[in-house]
Amino acid sequence: MNRLQFETSPYLLQHAHNPVDWYAWKPEAFERAKKEDKPILVSIGYSTCHWCHVMERESFENADVAAIMNENFINIKVDREERPDVDHIYMEACVIMTGSGGWPLNCFLTPDGRPFLAGTYYPPLAAFNRPSWPQLLHHVTDVYRNRRKDVEEQASRLIGNIEQTNSYFLAKNEAELSGINPFNPVVLHNVFQTLKKNFDLQDGGFGAAPKFPGSMALQFLLDYHHFTGEKEALEHTVFSLDRMIRGGIYDQLGGGFARYATDRAWLVPHFEKMLYDNALLVGLLSDTYKVTQQPIFRRAIEETLGWIEREMTSADGGFYSALDADSEGEEGKFYVWSAEEIAAVCPSVEDAALFSSYYGVEPLGNWEGHNILWCPLPLAAFAVEAGQSPEALEARFAPIRTQLMAVRDERIRPGLDDKILLSWNALMASAYAKAYTALGNETYKVAALRNVDFLLEKFKRDEIGGLYHTYKKVKDQDQAQYAAFLDDYAYFIAALIDVYEISLETRYLRQAADLTEYTLAHFLDDTRNLFYFTSKDQQDVVLRKIELYDNALPSGNSSMVQNLQRLGLLWGKMQYIELAAAMLKEMLSGLERYPSSFARWANALIYMVYPMHEVAIVGPEAEELSRELQKNYIPNKVLMGALEADDTFPLLAGRQTQGMTQIFVCQNYTCQLPVSTTAEALALLT
Repeated sequence: MNRLQFETSPYLLQHAHNPVDWYAWKPEAFERAKKEDKPILVSIGYSTCHWCHVMERESFENADVAAIMNENFINIKVDREERPDVDHIYMEACVIMTGSGGWPLNCFLTPDGRPFLAGTYYPPLAAFNRPSWPQLLHHVTDVYRNRRKDVEEQASRLIGNIEQTNSYFLAKNEAELSGINPFNPVVLHNVFQTLKKNFDLQDGGFGAAPKFPGSMALQFLLDYHHFTGEKEALEHTVFSLDRMIRGGIYDQLGGGFARYATDRAWLVPHFEKMLYDNALLVGLLSDTYKVTQQPIFRRAIEETLGWIEREMTSADGGFYSALDADSEGEEGKFYVWSAEEIAAVCPSVEDAALFSSYYGVEPLGNWEGHNILWCPLPLAAFAVEAGQSPEALEARFAPIRTQLMAVRDERIRPGLDDKILLSWNALMASAYAKAYTALGNETYKVAALRNVDFLLEKFKRDEIGGLYHTYKKVKDQDQAQYAAFLDDYAYFIAALIDVYEISLETRYLRQAADLTEYTLAHFLDDTRNLFYFTSKDQQDVVLRKIELYDNALPSGNSSMVQNLQRLGLLWGKMQYIELAAAMLKEMLSGLERYPSSFARWANALIYMVYPMHEVAIVGPEAEELSRELQKNYIPNKVLMGALEADDTFPLLAGRQTQGMTQIFVCQNYTCQLPVSTTAEALALLT
């Protein structure tokens, strides 16, 4: 057992039995590197990463390889989900050096933490046009000992390049900034047209294989349709979600989406299931259901949140991080079937034939000799071919799915990453809140509020607003660690606003305001109107990065724009809205040229072009009318509700209703005459 046995990260614990003398990312590793004048190897991955497992088996469990590593390097293992700040810096170095990145990420550092060489997976023997891992280790050892000046120069260059990576997308100077008017429908039209060029009109989504869900780009399309009536934007959103839900990327038995599909048609997933993907998709599905009322979207929400409740929720309301792609050393083994296994649970030969036909089951398998369940045709179209009603088919298929789930539950399960991350939990709390507004299921409201209360209790780091990033209960002891990052604050502030809107409990809104002030004080670079990823108090990384991209996760910066827009209106703080506008002006160049990489930025821009409405509901039926109003898709609104006027909040101040419940619809604090029904309010909002 090495030092990692004392960590809480499932990924680090997976490596606790390696013969490699691993350190976690701790000061003592750097102190030893400086004392012994050795280079540092930092190896970064995550618990559900297939190729991380492969490299561990091939190299890190090999005693001879470990001996080379232990003799020549100070070796550090990092869970990228636990330390995204570390991952961001060294992944940037890898991309700069090699043109691509991925995990496992292996980066060689000087003793002070500056990178000088980086790569991803290396085989145990030379292959794939890359050296073997032992060859690379010997090469780096030789270079570090005999070409030290080259190493130092390379490290300095890389740090300089990393610091400059964001500048390509930013406005360059005050003169350029002053000439930019981003709050213009033409900019949004250009964003839409650029996204449209990448539509996959055959299978939905964007581009070719591998296919990622693209939740934030689809969210932009949904909102763009709302404000412009652009039919293609809505049609592509609906088409893409329908194809994903019918694909193998969606778990047809247990609910929930895999991280991505390896093929264009969404048949073959990379089988890991991540909390954040499902949070973003549930939120998008909830909004799309409000617009379309299509039953397939309701079903996907209910099944996915059913999986979250069943498999991904801790006893005290936290959400776990991920399920592995592998079980018993094989990717996808838990999820795939033979035709014979399917037939064995069907009550008749006819049922087996129908079920197999609908779910794309083939005698020899549809993927590597096995079958991934998917739905090549919509149920209605299949029903026409089968000469039966959709309802009759569903009545036949439902018990078969139940039987298959029972069989699957007896299999060895994929590994569960049971750490609880503030950022990802906040995304899922927001998803539950959105699902509640769409479907009205009270259990979703309970789950959202319970999770946020859990986060407020367990992640508190100090009395001035500091939070932790990660939490795990170990032997009935709470263990929270690592100062929270920008994403943690940004997503959590959004979740607090979301749960306020479904509960009308002002304590959540006050907490959101307090955390926003903390974020401004500890993360904002006021020379650039952008936020650093790490707090000004954090000292254990070689530099502070500003993260701008909306990748698999939304950028903390784009998320803060939306928070500032909402809280500025809710609290009457124009300085928040002015900062949001300044941030968007900085990003105009990037989001217009590369909207798929800046989709949440583009989404935030919509609410500057089409200004937000302020809605105040005051009176004894405020909660009921609020719930009724939020069943409708009104993306450009903030909402407050109370039993009576409350001068603490500008939207509620002076709202005397003489015992009636009234709805006040305003824009820029100019209000229409109050109305008393949601239908009247909707007429003012649309």
